[in-house]
Amino acid sequence: MATNPIHPADVAATEASFRSILWQRVEGRVERGEVPECFPDLNLDQIVEAVTAGKDEYNLRPFFHAPLDTLDDIEYRHDVFQDLERVPVLECLRAFAQRMRTMREHLTQAEKFYYQQQRDSWFLDAAALYCETATALAHDLDGAPLRARGLVAFRDYLRGYVASDRFQSLVADIQSVKQGLATIRYCILIRGDSFTVRRYEGEADYSADVVQAFERFKQGAVTDYAVSFTSARDMNHIEAAVVGFAAQLWPEEFRRLDEFRTEHREYQDGVIRTFDREIQFYIAYLEYVARFRNAGLSVCYPRVSKSKAVLCRDGYDFALAQLLIPEKSPVVCNDFYLRGPERILVVSGPNQGGKTTLARTFGQLHYLARLGCPVAGTEARTFLFDALFTHFEREEDITTLRGKLEDDLARIRKILNQATPDSIIILNEIFTSTVLDDAILLSRNIMGAIMRLDLLCVCVTFIDELASLGEQTVSMVSAVVPDNPAVRTYKVVRTAADGLAYALSIAERYRVTYDQLKRRIGS
Repeated sequence: MATNPIHPADVAATEASFRSILWQRVEGRVERGEVPECFPDLNLDQIVEAVTAGKDEYNLRPFFHAPLDTLDDIEYRHDVFQDLERVPVLECLRAFAQRMRTMREHLTQAEKFYYQQQRDSWFLDAAALYCETATALAHDLDGAPLRARGLVAFRDYLRGYVASDRFQSLVADIQSVKQGLATIRYCILIRGDSFTVRRYEGEADYSADVVQAFERFKQGAVTDYAVSFTSARDMNHIEAAVVGFAAQLWPEEFRRLDEFRTEHREYQDGVIRTFDREIQFYIAYLEYVARFRNAGLSVCYPRVSKSKAVLCRDGYDFALAQLLIPEKSPVVCNDFYLRGPERILVVSGPNQGGKTTLARTFGQLHYLARLGCPVAGTEARTFLFDALFTHFEREEDITTLRGKLEDDLARIRKILNQATPDSIIILNEIFTSTVLDDAILLSRNIMGAIMRLDLLCVCVTFIDELASLGEQTVSMVSAVVPDNPAVRTYKVVRTAADGLAYALSIAERYRVTYDQLKRRIGS
């Protein structure tokens, strides 16, 4: 596709308008090295580990630790993701990334060489590959069906960059140095254990004559006595000596090679280098969710808003699904929603029935949505929260000199002190270390504080009474097979609590369920 001429003023305007494919505003760009506290509880650490596997060179994890703050920023990333879901766009960016990776390998290898001329030559090749890569990407993006603001702005920037005097001067210098080196032709005269290098003066190349002379003696498959030379990239001392003699015979050409490395040491454009890293956020994530789509699971773009009427259809836990799919085990999907004054999902039911998985799904859905990423499910509406807090059961820490109940209370108090009406809290089986009456009293007080804050919450509990505290609470129960209550379906449905969850939990803890008693009596 032909491109219009670029005016220098347009190039300057484009440079000012594009800086990042992840953040549309330079001032909004954030990377965080520290892992958010909610990650282990929600298994988000496992998700990020799987997404970034094999891409350590890009250091992508800090991007996943920095959720976006505005709806426009989230839409900005959605648009990029959706453009990349078009195969031609994704493939041209993968090709760009591979070429840039090869270029970096050239630069790394160049620094390892012992001989100066070889370092300079590899540096020249790396710069040439960079120019070819930038030019090829500009051409590919010109013909690509782009709609995303970020990719369109980058395409315009790249188009202006490859047309700029700076880039064209780099290309011209590379061609000039290469053309000069290409004119070098020399002869090696070997006498005993010494050799001489001199300019080529039209002598015959006897190697072709030797091969032709011995061709007549070729008789089918014979033993190959050819010597295998080393494939090491570094020159040996003989090769280095030959190059050294050639440098004395052609001092101007080798001087220009040395000067090129000095003058163009920082030849890479900062915006393109940043784009090369940041675009991997999208590519890595799309490669990750492809495994779920290939397994027949749905992935969708959530509608993020400031409304607390949230919804998810056919949601599932990414981290759990990535373990089940290789084992050919089924992944159970669940629906949930909150509407009107509803704010709190109170999830009860028997142990190992999918309650905690639903809580994790709720948390993953909202966190990944705020990253601007596709999420698990066929449809999702999420809330633009300001902070996501989790309280999952932990082993007692003897270094704190606190009992488990005291530690639970201290952690929850810290959460409530930091939470705002725009926060999300996920509580998983709190106060299991105390007796039922105390657990009910404490849980009621905690839920009262959450309700007064009017924030979104998921509370996994054995205390059914919490599901009927008011219009803000909604009961969800992990279902079992009707004819065999011991068999879990892992479906969590919106229904009234049946009052049996806590009793069954206690019975299982003390090994006095029907099945356990039957086995003990039988033994």
